[in-house]
Amino acid sequence: MNSVGFCTMTPATQASTPAPAAPDCRVIELRQYTLHPGQRDTLIELFEREFVDGQEAVGIRVLGQFRDLDDADRFVWLRGFADMAARGDALPAFYGGPVWAAHRNAANATMVDSDNVLLLRPAWDGAALSAPTEARAERGATALPPGVLSASVFHLKEAAGPDLLALCRGAVTELLQAAGARVLGWYVTEATPNNFPRLPVREGETVLLGLAMFDNAEALAAFSASGAWQRDIEPLLQSWLAKPTQRLRLSPTSRSSLHA
Repeated sequence: MNSVGFCTMTPATQASTPAPAAPDCRVIELRQYTLHPGQRDTLIELFEREFVDGQEAVGIRVLGQFRDLDDADRFVWLRGFADMAARGDALPAFYGGPVWAAHRNAANATMVDSDNVLLLRPAWDGAALSAPTEARAERGATALPPGVLSASVFHLKEAAGPDLLALCRGAVTELLQAAGARVLGWYVTEATPNNFPRLPVREGETVLLGLAMFDNAEALAAFSASGAWQRDIEPLLQSWLAKPTQRLRLSPTSRSSLHA
């Protein structure tokens, strides 16, 4: 694990850099953390109390935080940046600031691994996450928002080309919408070298990420049970895939901006 952490910024030390709106994030990270058994709620409480506002104070947009419904020891979150240059400024500001100094030990104590990170960009103009329809809950909120995020990581043989992206914009999106899902965004690998190597990202991989929000776990289960994906979409995708797709079922945490 690459040990990193976070801390609370006081008003005197907070940066004035505004975090970009979700549609304006030209670079995002999908971060999957493996935690020590029983430590996920500990990390989430710390994250939502300290890390959300602390990161946004230096220009990082925290897009969503989630519990993995299929792995009790996995915490998944998304954050965004205006572009790679902004990422190169914001990450040193955060990890070199007082939030990191105050809380890194507590955060790292919950983690087995924090290096499972994909660096991504919108797959086409208009493919980025739209602005959340609801304001983020205040610090200290405990009520869980509705919805289950289906995040599909497609491992590709080569960078996604026009034909694959047209399939995603068309048949794949239409199938998800017909099942009642809200298609939130499509992303592909950002090929620019990691400009904050202190935090590793998965390099040498080419992926496509699709994000769709279902009303609840039952709605997602009904879609899976229908067999429509396996019948109508998987055969079309097969020629592009290098290995099996990772499918995540993610439940939003109390302060996640992404929810149903």
